[in-house]
Amino acid sequence: MAKKALILKNERRAKEVAKYKGKRAALKEKMSRNATPEERMDAMKKMAKLPRNANPTRLHNRCSITGRARGFSRFFGLCRQQVRTQASEGKLPGVRKSSW
Repeated sequence: MAKKALILKNERRAKEVAKYKGKRAALKEKMSRNATPEERMDAMKKMAKLPRNANPTRLHNRCSITGRARGFSRFFGLCRQQVRTQASEGKLPGVRKSSW
């Protein structure tokens, strides 16, 4: 189980990313190739003033059961250990243990 503080920190970051999503997209649009160099520099300065945690790259995928950040499977939204245990218990639809 991951530390509660890390899980909560990631949730706070997700809220902040959602809060600044529109503003960030507008600034990115102003930094496009067809803008003048002055407009681009102004947009870059404003983008730099946004909080660091508003950047979506700072979010981390976490297991929905344990909160583990490593070994995450996007298809199931679980870490590798939970994929294995849930599949063994038959709780993941369409997943069977392989045999040949």
